[in-house]
Amino acid sequence: MGSRIRVVVAKPGLDGHDRGAKVVARALRDAGMEVVYTGLHQTPEQIVETAIQEDADAVGLSVLSGAHMTLFRRVLDLLAERGATDIVVFGGGIIPDADIPELERLGVAKIFTPGATTQAIVEWVRANVTQPVA
Repeated sequence: MGSRIRVVVAKPGLDGHDRGAKVVARALRDAGMEVVYTGLHQTPEQIVETAIQEDADAVGLSVLSGAHMTLFRRVLDLLAERGATDIVVFGGGIIPDADIPELERLGVAKIFTPGATTQAIVEWVRANVTQPVA
């Protein structure tokens, strides 16, 4: 039996609204994945450190504050600095459609906007995050 997909779900920055992140974390957990929810007000440095310590396969960021370009870029840069570019970064929140192509160019694998179903997120993670071998 292979190991389960490990996902860190994080709320970077000053945004204090975490209901969506908790719903996504629960859906991923209910789908059989190992999930670490970091809690509110995490710095990109804390998120990357958690992802590396937890041997995560993916990091899901929830950003509702409008700081998505800065926060996603910083997490990606820190992962690269730590040699952890194999960790898939995806996310969601209040992100304008016009910003999504730039986020993808930076290396964000997928952005889920309001209205995305938890089923769609679970299916995307299963299809796009490499399942580790035990």
